[in-house]
Amino acid sequence: MSGSLPDAILFVCTENAIRSPMAEAIYKQLYKEKSYVQSAGVRAGEPSPFMKEVMTEQNIDLTHHQPRTLSDIQDSLFDIIISLSPEAHHQAMELTRTMAVEVEYWPTMDPTLIDGNRDQRLDAYRSCRDTLTKRIKQRFEPKE
Repeated sequence: MSGSLPDAILFVCTENAIRSPMAEAIYKQLYKEKSYVQSAGVRAGEPSPFMKEVMTEQNIDLTHHQPRTLSDIQDSLFDIIISLSPEAHHQAMELTRTMAVEVEYWPTMDPTLIDGNRDQRLDAYRSCRDTLTKRIKQRFEPKE
C-alpha cells in the first residue's frame, strides 16, 4: 500500500490531544477528501493550546478539537491504523482481533515530556508536527 492512499485511515495516540489530531489534520490538509480520516486516543486527554498554536502556524485550525477515545469512534472499517505511542499500538493490535485492518507503528515523541520555557516547549511541538508531516508524506506520496 506504500505510496497509495487508503480509503479510510485512523491515527491513534495515548490521549488524542496532540499527536493523533496533528496527524489527522496534516493528512487532511495534504490529501483533502481523498480518504476518510479520524483520530482517537486510548483515553481522552485535555486539549493542548501549544498543539493548536503550532498547527495554526501551518494554516490548520484545531481550536475546536476535543480529544476522543477509541470507543468514541463509531466506524470500524479502516484500511489502516497508524499508532503513534506504545500504548496506542497495543490497543491498535487488539483491534485486529475483530477488524481486518493493517496496523503500522510510528513511534512519535510526546512533546509534553519537554521541559523548558515557552519557546523551548513550542519547538518540541513544532518538531512533533514536522516529524508527522514528513512521515505522512513519505508513506503516502505517490511514488514516481
